[in-house]
Amino acid sequence: MNARRVAVVVRTELRQLAQARDFWGPMVILGAIFFAVIPTSLFLTITQIGDVEVVGKVSQAVEVLPESTQSQIPDASPEGRTTYALAVFLLAPIAIVVPLTISTAVGAASLVGEREKGTGEFLAHSPAAAKEIYLGKVIASMVPGYLTTAVGFGAYSLIVNLLVGPEVGGWFFPTRQWWVMVLWVLPPFLAITLSIVLRLSGRVRSTAAAQQASGLVTLPLIGIAYAQATGSMFGAARTGWYVGALAWVIAVASLAGGMRSVRRARLLGVADGI
Repeated sequence: MNARRVAVVVRTELRQLAQARDFWGPMVILGAIFFAVIPTSLFLTITQIGDVEVVGKVSQAVEVLPESTQSQIPDASPEGRTTYALAVFLLAPIAIVVPLTISTAVGAASLVGEREKGTGEFLAHSPAAAKEIYLGKVIASMVPGYLTTAVGFGAYSLIVNLLVGPEVGGWFFPTRQWWVMVLWVLPPFLAITLSIVLRLSGRVRSTAAAQQASGLVTLPLIGIAYAQATGSMFGAARTGWYVGALAWVIAVASLAGGMRSVRRARLLGVADGI
């Protein structure tokens, strides 16, 4: 394994993606909606407008949270407690769902896209080994999703602290659970998803087929990631660490399997490979 050749594949993929405005434009909009528009609308509706009906509905949702979770909510006004629960617990899974969606879209078109553009033969005969190409494309597919998370997480944190902070006594976000989820739980889930999606991308004959096939795989994974993220927030302090550790083991095994199974012939689209 040559790290330099892997880095070349990553840079090439990211350069091509940066030029595809028709792709990353909608992805930016998607991230903005989930990380900024929706949270801002909810928090302003509750804290500034004081919509009693909305507060009442969200308060009912807060009441069904575990007692250990409710005990973490500061003693504040109904609006403050409601927005705190929304910010820390109920909106938590967006940090998992959004990057998984974006990275999956990139990975689905990765290998089959090379054949559609006519660059698969050049890639297959490059000095990089097949497993180096595979790993490089996995990393390149992870970058847009995690970059979206980094920017979106920063924007979300600022919004939460500016709109919810005054209601609960000051800036408080991100909490420890959020740091664990973003830095420890999210990366292996991205790796697991992409390791599977890249194999599918190498087997199909069109980008549309790759996206359809990857959806069958990634939707269950997104559901699992969503459930785990929610459980990590609601459960004990160590739950996130256990979930992340298990996900890392699965991710390493899945990536290793993908690198062993990749074949140069598949990059050319003439034989079974990935």
